[in-house]
Amino acid sequence: MNENREKGIQKALAGVEEEHDVTILYACESGSRAWGFESADSDYDVRFIYVHQTPWYLTIAPERDVIEQPVSDQLDLSGWDLPKALELFRRSNPPLLEWIQSPIVYRSKSGLISELRRLLPRYYSPISCMHHYLHMAAGNLREYLKGDEVWTKKYFYVLRPVLACLWIEQGRGVVPTEFQKLVDAVVTDPMLRREIDTLLATKKQGDELRKGPRNEIISSFVEQQVSRMNASEQANPETKDKRLLNRLFLQTLLEVNGRSIEPGLPGYREPAAGLSQPEG
Repeated sequence: MNENREKGIQKALAGVEEEHDVTILYACESGSRAWGFESADSDYDVRFIYVHQTPWYLTIAPERDVIEQPVSDQLDLSGWDLPKALELFRRSNPPLLEWIQSPIVYRSKSGLISELRRLLPRYYSPISCMHHYLHMAAGNLREYLKGDEVWTKKYFYVLRPVLACLWIEQGRGVVPTEFQKLVDAVVTDPMLRREIDTLLATKKQGDELRKGPRNEIISSFVEQQVSRMNASEQANPETKDKRLLNRLFLQTLLEVNGRSIEPGLPGYREPAAGLSQPEG
């Protein structure tokens, strides 16, 4: 990544903090650049976890827990509030697990991410991840790869979840973010490996992969695997304990915002117009 692009991303993150009065705890690359099959013109899919000032959470009604910015200049920027991120972590949400393991990190404040990485073996659910990746593979296969002419670059968006499912089936633990690690670990057929390597090299060279002839080797592989796995009975995900994550939420609030929420001090938000101040 060039220096100007890095500065642009940091400036955009700072703009989010100022506009929404939040602290971004962690920001990373997601999507094709993190997976390792980006083209020169691929978007920068920056994802982040943020925390509000403490009074934001002292409410009887839940507030919006997502920040999304319009895509501009190849920059796709969005993030989740800390409680939402922790609840998704409890459910072993694969996109969040990929963020935590992203090879491209733009910002990391507080001990949040190191603690989530430490807790990952405890909260990782292969069943939940299998459901997610199989659903993604089947949907993308149905939408992009049916017929004699297909969306060539979309092969990656079926291959990656299929390989992730194989990784899970083989009991290899948490699915890695990088596509190449999946290929190296689970693709054993030399003809399939050659086709994947060729397609990957073409995309990285920046060649536009629009619609083209069906690749019989890759198409047959993903169709057979999705059909086989769909035919298998999938267990229901287990429920994970939330107490450790509740504690981590409080610890992060204290670390980032401090203890005080008194009027006139950092972390205090004035009541809405028309509300009276408490007596005393």
